[in-house]
Amino acid sequence: MEQVNRVQLKDMRRLSDTELADELKTAKDELFNVRFQLATRQLKNYRQMPAARRRIARALTVMQERAASNG
Repeated sequence: MEQVNRVQLKDMRRLSDTELADELKTAKDELFNVRFQLATRQLKNYRQMPAARRRIARALTVMQERAASNG
């Protein structure tokens, strides 16, 4: 089983806007795949779902922080 890519909030803050958008898309794709595996009973590591949701939340948080700081 592959390890979930763990990106912390401080690491996400260092990313550029395009890299952050790519990270968000990757996290959303990962969540879709995890949900699909859950529905087909192929999911082995159930901790992948909350990890993917947290990754999405981190990316959205950084995007909101940047939008708020820009006015």
